[in-house]
Amino acid sequence: MAKQPPPPPRSSSVVRIALVQAKASADPRDNVKRTLAAIESAAKQGAKLVCTQELFRSPYFCQTEDAAKFALAEEVPGPTTEALAKVAKKHGIVVIGSLFERRAPGLYHNTTVILDADGSFVGAYRKMHIPDDPRFYEKYYFTPGDADAGPGFRAWDTAVGRIGVLICWDQWYPEGARITALDGAKILFYPTAIGTWQGEAELKDAHRDAWRTIQRSHAIANGVFVAAVNRVGREDELDFWGSSFVARPYGQLLAEASQDREEILLADCDLDEIERTRQGWPFLRDRRIDAYPPILERYLHDPHHLGGSDCCG
Repeated sequence: MAKQPPPPPRSSSVVRIALVQAKASADPRDNVKRTLAAIESAAKQGAKLVCTQELFRSPYFCQTEDAAKFALAEEVPGPTTEALAKVAKKHGIVVIGSLFERRAPGLYHNTTVILDADGSFVGAYRKMHIPDDPRFYEKYYFTPGDADAGPGFRAWDTAVGRIGVLICWDQWYPEGARITALDGAKILFYPTAIGTWQGEAELKDAHRDAWRTIQRSHAIANGVFVAAVNRVGREDELDFWGSSFVARPYGQLLAEASQDREEILLADCDLDEIERTRQGWPFLRDRRIDAYPPILERYLHDPHHLGGSDCCG
């Protein structure tokens, strides 16, 4: 259990958020029960928004391609969404929960639901970037979100303000963070299941440092708060490194969890800091939107382009 920070300042611009960093057992019911208890604990410590780790109902099942794992999926809204909504309404808090969604027969998504402080269903974000790496075989399980099924990158209005949600592999793409910030998000939340494959254990420190650095850069480039929540513990051949954190708009770490313990990480985010930061570093003001069409291309300088020249020639 994380040490409770002092009471937040008496300001309507300060929002206390909580990230639930946990281990996962093989029993989905147990994972849901423990997560709901952690959300309640966070609410009793003053949190007004609580976010779970990625796919919190189960161990990270994407380490193998196993059709039996599709049985872990459920409809959204569905039973777990309803349980999260109930605790949100009970405590008057916003809850973000990451689920394995069964959208239709043979069609599944890695989905995050947003429940408002009155328990109402605000919306859902379906993971846009889907990895396929050793022990991260997500393309076998998940269809990526898109403008029709997500609806892509966007922000939502909630009782604590306008927020954005992206998921794990989305962390590495500045485009997702930028679009979500441009849609008005003041805090970007990243439910995550990231660690190091034991076959690459010597790279753990480098991987973890890169993971933190790229997300802190999203905070800086967009002048927003970034909250990343990860799981902990060893699951089969993956060592999850925890280290959930909240970064301020200038990129400094406001709060950070351990690498190996279950914790409820609390952080007080002063949303007025966004305006002050952007006044000093007006990156959004100075964007050259007229010069960015090439970013929509897959690659620019390509000597093997089928047209015989690169795409910008």
